[in-house]
Amino acid sequence: MKILVAVKRVVDHNVKVRVKADNTGVELANVKMSMNPFCEIGVEEAIRLKEKGVASEVIAVSVGPSAAQEQLRTALALGADRAILVEQDGDISSLTVAKLLKALVDKEQPGLVMLGKQAIDTDNNQTGQMLGALTGYAQGTFASKVEVDGDKVNVTREIDGGLQTVALKLPAIVTTDLRLNEPRYAKLPDIMKAKKKPLDTVTPADLGVTVASTLTTLKVEAPAQRSAGIKVADVATLVEKLKNEAKVI
Repeated sequence: MKILVAVKRVVDHNVKVRVKADNTGVELANVKMSMNPFCEIGVEEAIRLKEKGVASEVIAVSVGPSAAQEQLRTALALGADRAILVEQDGDISSLTVAKLLKALVDKEQPGLVMLGKQAIDTDNNQTGQMLGALTGYAQGTFASKVEVDGDKVNVTREIDGGLQTVALKLPAIVTTDLRLNEPRYAKLPDIMKAKKKPLDTVTPADLGVTVASTLTTLKVEAPAQRSAGIKVADVATLVEKLKNEAKVI
């Protein structure tokens, strides 16, 4: 069974994001970029399934600029067998990404498709669900546990009321949550080996997908500055301020 894992290039989660002066987007110049943390969890889970003998091949896929090859090479160093980059500059909607992934799914015919539940830059949480609708595959979102059992995959989902386990008939789509696993670190020998693993580059036109989007970003703003807190001398002063200034009691 093949496993196709989607990977997104995002601003590193340790970097403080800055908005451009003209409010057209986030400043990316000279900013450290990394693999989306949820995507990294998806890569780790796919590799673990391969190590268990469940999967025969792990294919990492990304949609983005040529620089996204860096994140794909990271996935290869972690244990993916090969990678595919759909090269596309500029903003791209979740629906367009889902259409591009659907074209790759049709071509590669994987038994399982894994995606991070959301990207930490746009926070849309849409692509996995849209891909499920386009392919007609069963989907298990917000997965905290994944077990392949014959021609089915049992997915434990994190929901508001606790946990829900669903049995999906393969091929299926799974989106990963934080508690699914803890990704490994790439070792230096594996990083060197990853340079020799195949990484193919295609364009949306090669896949027969039009990338024109109906979604336009009008403005990006930083959150409003919060006022600093104050210290009070005693409980009586605290109560007085909560009552007369904050007006919460």
